[in-house]
Amino acid sequence: MSVDVKEMNMPHPFDPYSVLPPVPRFTLRSTDIADGETLDAAQCSGLFGGPGQDRSPQLSWEGYPEDTRSFAVTCYDPDAPTASGFWHWAVYDIPASVNELPADAGAVGGKNLPAGAKTLANDAGERGYLGAAPPPGHGAHRYIFVVHALDVPTLDIAPDATPAWLGFQLLAHSLARATLTPVFATPA
Repeated sequence: MSVDVKEMNMPHPFDPYSVLPPVPRFTLRSTDIADGETLDAAQCSGLFGGPGQDRSPQLSWEGYPEDTRSFAVTCYDPDAPTASGFWHWAVYDIPASVNELPADAGAVGGKNLPAGAKTLANDAGERGYLGAAPPPGHGAHRYIFVVHALDVPTLDIAPDATPAWLGFQLLAHSLARATLTPVFATPA
């Protein structure tokens, strides 16, 4: 099911990437998610007693710059009822030879990630993917999945850093990015 932005319970949905310096785009695909489509229960959260499975979607990408040295993958909800949004997933140091993550690559502990990839704690404190769980009746939230092509093979980030700190590093090292933005709303 597709959701119209006007139904999202907000007058002007904010695109957090619109305030960053522009970089070229490349293609991101998924067998599990699509732009404007509602997330399945698998990509929603079970942490708060819901039916979700906290299973990150399958992602594959192509058309990134030839000089890409590594990738990072993030998932962010800019519509969360906080002043800072909500980070659901933050992975970096994905080798440049990798152009796909299988479904559930975001499992806590990183066992399904490629060798060398590192996961930061999301905004719930879990080192893995936390599925969608907007407050009941708050309207549809956007979940911006981004693959960032980077100009360095590794990022010098402390293991206890936040996804926001990763964002500063991505700003300095992004060559290009690719996005998919599905949505989800919890009924009142």
